[in-house]
Amino acid sequence: MKIGAIAIDKPLCLAPMEDVTELPFRLICKSLGADIVYTEFTSSEGIIRDIPRIMEKIRIVEEERPVAIQIFGGRPEAMGGAAETIEKLKPDFIDINCGCWVKNHVARNEGAGLLRDLPLFEKVVKATVAGTKLPVTVKTRLGWDDQSIVILDVAKMVEASGAQALTLHCRTRSQAHSGFADWSWLEKIKKTIHIPVIGNGDITCPEDAKAMLETGCDGVMIGRGAIANPWIFKQTKHYLKTGEHLPEPSVEEKIRTCIEHLKLNVQYKGEKYGVQTFRKHYVGYLKGLPNTASVRSALMQHTALDQVIERLNQYLETSLLHEKI
Repeated sequence: MKIGAIAIDKPLCLAPMEDVTELPFRLICKSLGADIVYTEFTSSEGIIRDIPRIMEKIRIVEEERPVAIQIFGGRPEAMGGAAETIEKLKPDFIDINCGCWVKNHVARNEGAGLLRDLPLFEKVVKATVAGTKLPVTVKTRLGWDDQSIVILDVAKMVEASGAQALTLHCRTRSQAHSGFADWSWLEKIKKTIHIPVIGNGDITCPEDAKAMLETGCDGVMIGRGAIANPWIFKQTKHYLKTGEHLPEPSVEEKIRTCIEHLKLNVQYKGEKYGVQTFRKHYVGYLKGLPNTASVRSALMQHTALDQVIERLNQYLETSLLHEKI
């Protein structure tokens, strides 16, 4: 698959997710095998106004390349202006979010709201492409609902407007995250356009990724399946290469990775805010491990980095001791 200067065979991509794909999490997933990572989706209006908290969301570092900055918006002028600003940050490409289903965004013709207004959708893509020399890609859904599936028309329009790849979350806007993703559309789109097509939706294990690639799509994007299991990229690559499964991460690997992730969070956010915002990750890292109720309770109370690390190491030592008994 080729996007600009990026050429990767069947890449595994980390999906852009609000409040999840912050820089520390992207670095963890990159270290565990993600080929391409995306920032959280970010407001074009906030970017053109240079709002500090918005600009922080699109902060990138060399270690995570190739990396895309994802933006959203319903005003072509703002999207073009945001693309021009983003170019100075030098991501590998810019991705347009045309799939977010959240009510307050679609009400402003942002995200999946563009699926109800294809002429505006086209203007948004063209304005973004015109605003930068970087490659531009698009992520969208099948349509607004089952009665208005427009993805084939959208795919042709996106290609004609200058986008260099299309990512499809194989659900409608009305489905949000419910029901099942319909991967059959990936094969239909591949027969319709010539730019790369990346599939997204319901990838929770290596077998899912293999099955999606068998539709003929060029790459796989993993979202919710990576939140509690960032090892899914490493596991999937091994499975695709060998047909065999890697062992599940050990207690030690989970705790060590948790601590590494926490330190990155503190490094980029400061101790107080970094420890506080990391609490959402404890459930994922401790999932499936024995006797974690008291640990989770204690971790939610700690406010200092050293306290958290000490408590996690205590749990690890106790767990390793029990394994030897």
